[in-house]
Amino acid sequence: MLFKKVHAVGNRQRWRTTQTISVASMALVASEIEEIDGVTGLMANPRTGSVTVTVANISAIDKLDKYFEWLKTHPPITRHNSEKAKRALAQTKTEIAQAKKPPAIVRTLANTSSHLVRGMPLMRLVRQIPRLFAKKVTELDTAEPILDLSPLARYVFVRPFLPIMVNSVNAILGSLPIIFEGLKSLLQGKLNVSVLDAAALSVSLFRRDFKTAGLLIVLLGLGEMLESYTRKKSLSSLTEQLAINVNSVWIRTTDGEIRQKSLKELQVGEEVVVHAGSVIPIDGIVSGGEGSVNQSSMTGEPLPVHRYPGASVFAGTVLEDGELTIRATHIGGETRLNQIARFIEESEVAKASIQGKAERWADRIVPFNFLLAALVYFFTKDFNRMASVLMVDFSCALRLATPLAILTAMRVGTREGAVIKGGRYLEALSEVDTVVFDKTGTLTASSPKLSDVIVLDGKYSREELLRLAACLEEHFPHPVGRAIVRQAAKEDLWHDREDAHAEVRYIVAHGICSAVGDRRIVLGSRHFIEEDEQIDVSAAQEICARLANEGKSILYLAVGNKLVGVLGIEDPIRPESKAVIEELHALGIKRILMLTGDDKRTAQAVAARLGIDEFHAGILPADKARIVEALKAQGAKVLMIGDGINDTPALSASDVGVTLRDGADIAQEVADVVLTHNDLSQLPQTIMLGRATMSRIRQNFITSVGLNGAFLAGGLTGRLTPTAGALLHNGTTIGVCLNAMRDSAPMNKRAGAGEISDSIRNAIRYVTQIANIR
Repeated sequence: MLFKKVHAVGNRQRWRTTQTISVASMALVASEIEEIDGVTGLMANPRTGSVTVTVANISAIDKLDKYFEWLKTHPPITRHNSEKAKRALAQTKTEIAQAKKPPAIVRTLANTSSHLVRGMPLMRLVRQIPRLFAKKVTELDTAEPILDLSPLARYVFVRPFLPIMVNSVNAILGSLPIIFEGLKSLLQGKLNVSVLDAAALSVSLFRRDFKTAGLLIVLLGLGEMLESYTRKKSLSSLTEQLAINVNSVWIRTTDGEIRQKSLKELQVGEEVVVHAGSVIPIDGIVSGGEGSVNQSSMTGEPLPVHRYPGASVFAGTVLEDGELTIRATHIGGETRLNQIARFIEESEVAKASIQGKAERWADRIVPFNFLLAALVYFFTKDFNRMASVLMVDFSCALRLATPLAILTAMRVGTREGAVIKGGRYLEALSEVDTVVFDKTGTLTASSPKLSDVIVLDGKYSREELLRLAACLEEHFPHPVGRAIVRQAAKEDLWHDREDAHAEVRYIVAHGICSAVGDRRIVLGSRHFIEEDEQIDVSAAQEICARLANEGKSILYLAVGNKLVGVLGIEDPIRPESKAVIEELHALGIKRILMLTGDDKRTAQAVAARLGIDEFHAGILPADKARIVEALKAQGAKVLMIGDGINDTPALSASDVGVTLRDGADIAQEVADVVLTHNDLSQLPQTIMLGRATMSRIRQNFITSVGLNGAFLAGGLTGRLTPTAGALLHNGTTIGVCLNAMRDSAPMNKRAGAGEISDSIRNAIRYVTQIANIR
């Protein structure tokens, strides 16, 4: 089985297979990786075929590389009957069955008191302690995220009835892992949150304040559980509608028989039979039958679309009526649905800079907590006040709330029809002040129509020119080319034997050239025909002027270095385009530009109809990228939206590249945002989503700093006990995280300021209420 290394940062590596892998196979791979010396952490996800490994040293990386090389010739499916495989699968099933239980460390600590009460020897209990410090964790993402609040309930309702000795031992045993983690960070020269937590617990134990220590342990455990739960829940919400729960399919064999086959054994090129009411499990081309397909999971369109032989269908869509035979073109991890799932999984790598700033702020604040605590003790000699200062930590909320807000926004975006490939692009969306549109296929419909075929040479008929043009254009999936091919098919103009041509050469944004017999044929823009091919086009001047004034695009057709015809392409403007331009202006976008390879008169006519003041006509792909770079050099934050191969340089050069679902595959790879409903009106909503997300992050920052500042002041003045400080600090962290996860529709640009003002007012009221807590 082939695994490829797709990501490596520091001691963390991610490997992925594009083949379908079962839970049993992934469990075996995980167990084998665990046995490699130096592997300290592992997360395996059979749904996306991903394995993330954390290693302790370079030698472990070498061993890991050798293991995955060995795996190419020793796939796990061949070892399913081995004892190791059976144990690994049994262990996985056990972990899944126990997913609703609290984490192992919490269960052990919670059961400590009952063991002691039953008379369990203390030394036997102590011998179990090393298990609590094991850092190697294997996690298979097959269980639903669970939020278990039972540790807090046990602390509140069970702890008061237990003997003092039991509670004391519980507090000491529970503190040891946290203190050891803090010491480990300290020995590595890191002064981070782990050290702060360890110091706070150590002070509580030194003061024999086991009640506060116990509460701290519970709250820290709940904090970690909340982080894990919310992250898994957010990622689960992003991918829950992408899962295809199909294990087997019906295939049509070469002799016409229909038999059942496992989906993971299906090969590209095989024909799958799908009946009404079934989920289509693969990407493919309809080779037989007709039916109505509900594509809402991919496009958001509520109405089913008719599919017939030659039409494309995608995994995850549903056949509502009819029966289809589909020739598989992409299976398993290569389907468009799984590509979206991978976008989501990999998006966490693309952190927003504001997330990085939050993490750096969090680390920088910790030393000041220690300095302030030391000063408090130096001047007051009061352990209570020092402990209260150590209990209040700004960094927790800053670290957790930012990534959770970003994940929530990405989930909302996916639901509303915009796949955003990372947090940094959300931040860039919030800063956009300039939007650049490609014209053809973006502002205009993705299926233009051939309106005019004008003959300029009497040797050729209209039908012959159309057939020649279709011969060249059928090789390239550009909207204009498809319009020519559709019209030729509509008029029943097919290849003649003498029309067999040489290899067709496509010159991006210029045109197409080939040869039929001894005749060289070129089809393309005026720039291509007149400047590159040196062919005189003056005979078509008046005709082209008329077509341009009608807002039509113009293609020139030349045979043997002579212009023989002109094709007029009517490119209808998308019905939502004008409203989108108006909405972008209302959002405060300073400049809106249109770029096109059409001549100036055609571009001017389209721009006037849409209300666009700036446009550039007759430009090449490299020109588009240069225009974007020039705008950025002027200080603009540029969003570029286009759907074609020729738009990819500009998409890559922009701060945020956006494309449509029907765009070219390479455009979807390069773009940072994909509008999956193929609707331009999603663009303003996506920009507002970015602004709303950054507004919420700033709101959480102000709330966290304001409240924790108030708690710190309470600790300094002695009005806040360590217990109250721990409770309020952790409560604030949980509240800020829940606010970050709060689902909301995109807000307009002024919503953020109002929310922040409300947040400040609420914080002031809250601080007033807790000021008297002792």
